[in-house]
Amino acid sequence: MSPSAAEGAVPKGRSRRNFAGSRPVMDDVARLAGVSKQTVSRVLNEHPSVRPETREAVLTAMRTLGYRPSRSARSLASGRTRMLGVISFDAARYGPASILTAINTAAQEAGYLLSSIALDTAEHDTVVEAVGRLSAEGADGVIAIAPQLWVGHALADARFDTPLVVLENGFDPETEEITGGSREGARRATEHLLGLGHPTVWHIAGPSGWTSADHRLESWRSTLAAAGARVPEPLFGDWSADSGYHLGRRLARRPDVTAVFVSNDQMALGVLHAFHEAGRSVPGEVSVVGYDDIPEAAHLLPPLTTVRTDFAEIGTRSLRLLLNRIDGSAQAPRPETPIPVDLVVRASCGPVPGS
Repeated sequence: MSPSAAEGAVPKGRSRRNFAGSRPVMDDVARLAGVSKQTVSRVLNEHPSVRPETREAVLTAMRTLGYRPSRSARSLASGRTRMLGVISFDAARYGPASILTAINTAAQEAGYLLSSIALDTAEHDTVVEAVGRLSAEGADGVIAIAPQLWVGHALADARFDTPLVVLENGFDPETEEITGGSREGARRATEHLLGLGHPTVWHIAGPSGWTSADHRLESWRSTLAAAGARVPEPLFGDWSADSGYHLGRRLARRPDVTAVFVSNDQMALGVLHAFHEAGRSVPGEVSVVGYDDIPEAAHLLPPLTTVRTDFAEIGTRSLRLLLNRIDGSAQAPRPETPIPVDLVVRASCGPVPGS
């Protein structure tokens, strides 16, 4: 049947009135277009074997009937649910929240729904249960925003036959990992401060066991060692501005502290507060570098020098990688795919005092 024949026609055995009062289904489209239900399924899933005139007949029938393919219909036609799962931890923080937003946007553009599970705890059984829930829901693939080492171990124990992409956790060489370039960012931050003439750089690290915090700590240490600079004892925060403030107060009491690299911007905000309260000028007496480039970083007093991570690119790249794995077009996994970082120089850094 030609496209024009389908226009305005009514499925045999059903009146316009009856049809208008009910929701059209795939069988109605097939009858009106004069094709099989399988052909309608192929059109819905953009199968290349469908002839252009047949495709147009089906699309015309869909428009005539006001047919909107349901998610379940697409699933039956393709063997997929068109649903992806995301497991995230500490989702209120700027980095994970930005990544999740980017994944959701990219998934919608690709025609997928997103089922997100935000966990308050990274306990082994909780992670395994979350993976099981997404598997039971029929997720075509799963992205795990897994910032803690023990999350990786739990994911390894919860293996299931669904493509998996992991962010910031190289727990398994067979599972693709995408990282935010923490080692490179920490190296640039530390070298920038050394290049301003500071004899060494102090470090306020994130909590031990968090992959990004550990990578930044290791890179800070190795950069100082390579420069022949003294490696001070690091201080460990919990990513919050409060912890940065309390640790900053400790550093503010030490006159030998002239440069501080902080593992995220929220803690750096607390450090700036502590130094201001102690009468230590930034950058006149102490230089401070943060990490992440939160939207507020440029508006702090002074504006914060920081390492910018492209969280949107992390989310988009992870979604693209997952879809490639679902389609079977991904190359053999590599242990790490770092995202480029940039050092954004602002007014919180200056030359060593007295230079």
